[in-house]
Amino acid sequence: MDRIKNIVFDLGAVLIDIDFNKVALSFKQLGFSNFEEHYSQLQANELFQQLEKGEISDVDFYTAIQQQIDIPLSHTQIQNAWNSILLDFRIESMQLLTSLKNKYRLFLLSNTNAIHLEEINAILFQQTNNSSLDSYFEKAYYSHIVGLRKPSKEIFSHVLENANIVANETLFIDDSFPNIDTANQLGFHTYLLLPGEKIEHIELLKV
Repeated sequence: MDRIKNIVFDLGAVLIDIDFNKVALSFKQLGFSNFEEHYSQLQANELFQQLEKGEISDVDFYTAIQQQIDIPLSHTQIQNAWNSILLDFRIESMQLLTSLKNKYRLFLLSNTNAIHLEEINAILFQQTNNSSLDSYFEKAYYSHIVGLRKPSKEIFSHVLENANIVANETLFIDDSFPNIDTANQLGFHTYLLLPGEKIEHIELLKV
């Protein structure tokens, strides 16, 4: 990795475990029987894309879900179901980030939303006593704040320009092939993290 100066990490299924089946089941129990058709690892319908690009508020999201289910539900019920996708942080992976900061510029690039980010930081504090995910990186790029989401080329270009880095000196690590494919097209070095694999298993990242 002599040429690599920067590493850009995905979040879900890379640094924190997530469960798409669990969130689908949670929404099914609320009456949203076909949740997987609206949101999964590889696709998100317009409502979820709007949430992840910060185009609608949390309340707008809750209201839209209430209308689609057509069952009286509280915002808290929907919030809890939505947050059920989030499991535990990979503590060894987070510890590795601390070591890698001595050698590389580290960045985070995540498709997420304000609801999840609040819960993510709460889980992080509970498990590490660190209240901010951002502190592990030089800068974190969240889709709902940037206004763009992966796998669009625009969000990768934004990171390159904003961080003042170049693609061929940057390693991008993600668990989703469409995101990896876009990064490859733009000249990034990439690593597709497979199910069950963790960043500390990557030979190139061992310190």
